[in-house]
Amino acid sequence: MQIKKILYASHFEKAFRKLPTEIKKLAITKERIFRENCFDERLRTHKLKGELQDYWDFSINYSYRVLFKFHREHEVGFIDVGDHEIYKKI
Repeated sequence: MQIKKILYASHFEKAFRKLPTEIKKLAITKERIFRENCFDERLRTHKLKGELQDYWDFSINYSYRVLFKFHREHEVGFIDVGDHEIYKKI
């Protein structure tokens, strides 16, 4: 599914600025892939469970993830970015 609009939460923007430079570059590349097909196998997109059941994430690399939520058809909100600690903040 192609994504036409991404809304960036202020927390996401703040967390993104704190990422290491190489991870930022990789995240930008992964976002391009995400916009074309949010379920591209390179992203390992999956729905979360339990308290986070309304959220999804995709992988930047082995350690870093983007936490997001579908809002409308072809529109998502990026909530947070970082390592596995992002799951404890919600």
